Amino acid sequence: MSHARTVGRLIQVCERWIYSTCLCFGLDAQEKERTGFRYSYSAYQVEYSRNLLFQRGNQLEEVFQRMVDHTRGRLTVPQLKTLFGAKRRPHRDRKQSPPRLEVVLETSTYDLTVFKVHFGNLSLKAYTKGECVLRFEVTVHNTRELGCGRLIARFPEIVHRLRSMLERFLTVLDCVDITFISDQTLDQLPLPSRVGQTRIGGVDLNKSRMRTALAATLALAPAPMGFSLAQFTAKVQALAGQSEGTYTRRQAAYDLKRLRGKQLIVKVGSSRRYQVPSNSARTIAALLTLRDKVIKPLLGGIGKPKRGRKPSTWTTLDRHYEQLRQDMKLVFHDLGIAA
Repeated sequence: MSHARTVGRLIQVCERWIYSTCLCFGLDAQEKERTGFRYSYSAYQVEYSRNLLFQRGNQLEEVFQRMVDHTRGRLTVPQLKTLFGAKRRPHRDRKQSPPRLEVVLETSTYDLTVFKVHFGNLSLKAYTKGECVLRFEVTVHNTRELGCGRLIARFPEIVHRLRSMLERFLTVLDCVDITFISDQTLDQLPLPSRVGQTRIGGVDLNKSRMRTALAATLALAPAPMGFSLAQFTAKVQALAGQSEGTYTRRQAAYDLKRLRGKQLIVKVGSSRRYQVPSNSARTIAALLTLRDKVIKPLLGGIGKPKRGRKPSTWTTLDRHYEQLRQDMKLVFHDLGIAA
């Protein structure tokens, strides 16, 4: 669809459709030939998707649910849409005959979860399509948003840009799902840095404003065309529950400059938009997860002895926390730290 010859085929399809369905025209065939009248076609909404194929449906469900669990909170996805099916996905080998539930079309036979992120007229979505297909999709609801024209002659460029956006979305999902942080990052972040000739302060994770700025940056990382200062300011205000007077654009601009000094974000060309590189997305997600999901709960759990019965829902992660809490008590005792 991104090849140049696709334009001619699309025009042929449009010509066949319009001349076979329209019953009357302003000009007859001779007048059209004499005046050179013709129709011009454009694309208003375009979708581009990529499918991942699995041999077994239960493997697809495990991979997708794990990705949703890890990335939903980090990307601040407001809600998930889930359609609950009547049965679980089939677990079978290819040699076996297909089960009867595969021919049931009236009702869903498996759970369907839609993971969607909106950026204006652009939507990024991940969902299951069938029993063994995981689909990632980017939709532009108004092609004017792409800034490359909407005529059919520009269709290959539209497809190319959507493909680039989808590949970036997949890269961000992978980086946010599997995070990484080097042993020197925590020491280097609070140190001052430079952006051009300007000396600016470092990134102090002990300050709530800086943690909120990092969380907003990570939430805007999947933005297909980058994010602006206004979008960053609005996201920080939404995450912190602050008003425009509490967190201003001037403060947001300085926070962005501090993140640029640590190469956590970069400018998109010569524009005033910003993007989060792949390695930076891994680092930011790791920093926030380390503080909020590891250090903070462990320190809080060690200082407060557990009492009463265990909750009815005791997940694998809860068991890991309990084991870490007991082990950290011994570590603190050996190091001489009073818990």
